Amino acid sequence: MIEAIQLKTRGELQAMRAAGLLLADAIAAGRAAVAPGVSTLSVNDAIATAIADGGGTSNFLHYGAQGDDPGFPATICASVNDEVVHGIPSAARILADGDLLSIDAGCILDGWHADSAISLHVGSAPSMEEVDLISACERAMWVGIGAARPNGRLGDISAAIEQSVVWSSRADGRRYGSVAGYGGHGIGTAMHMAPYVANQGKRGKGPRLAPGTALAIEPMLTLGRPGTRMLADKWTVVTKDGARAAHWEHSIGISEDGVCVLTAVDGGVEGLAPFDVTPVSLD
Repeated sequence: MIEAIQLKTRGELQAMRAAGLLLADAIAAGRAAVAPGVSTLSVNDAIATAIADGGGTSNFLHYGAQGDDPGFPATICASVNDEVVHGIPSAARILADGDLLSIDAGCILDGWHADSAISLHVGSAPSMEEVDLISACERAMWVGIGAARPNGRLGDISAAIEQSVVWSSRADGRRYGSVAGYGGHGIGTAMHMAPYVANQGKRGKGPRLAPGTALAIEPMLTLGRPGTRMLADKWTVVTKDGARAAHWEHSIGISEDGVCVLTAVDGGVEGLAPFDVTPVSLD
């Protein structure tokens, strides 16, 4: 049976916006903590403190817990270099100058979930190809968000992400690997809900995006082939060929009059401007 997409009232989207703003502040605190010589656990702790200080709780910590299995052991996923997603923060994992770090985090505020991710260089920027990789992944996310419309189709978002990766590959003179099997999702009273948002697809296909839909949009790109494998910790996903990877994510809410980027401080104004899309305010 196909799981129904949870629809929110405008007031509920406003509550999700509050959770998104708290998460944006927390990720900013984590980003400020990133530097050569800092452990990924220290970045985790900076974000955990910011979430708690804002009255929220983590939706990553103990995610998937069942029986004797405590689930995911941290507040954030800290994925370094060839780690695509779900890297586990550790006091022993010390960031080095030139590393590529992806921070994925989420929170719950008043029962509503938010989820967001960024990729950044540690210290001085490494090769230009890695600068381009991060930009191409972020662009794909914003293009996907820009394709979301009230009563549009889910496939419009997936197709837009896929086409953005092709565009960036041509513009940069590189063939980026677009990771399949991991993607976005519905979000609301739980972190992972229907529908699954693939990063490849066809326009005009999939369920309609009725007003009240909330989604997390999250492309993942590599500098090599898109194939991945999971490490022995049963969480960390790495590229098979050892190529570096980037990951970007925002949670969005679709109202009757447009889209609000729930986890962007400005609601998505700056990120969507290059694509002639104006987000709506939920106030």
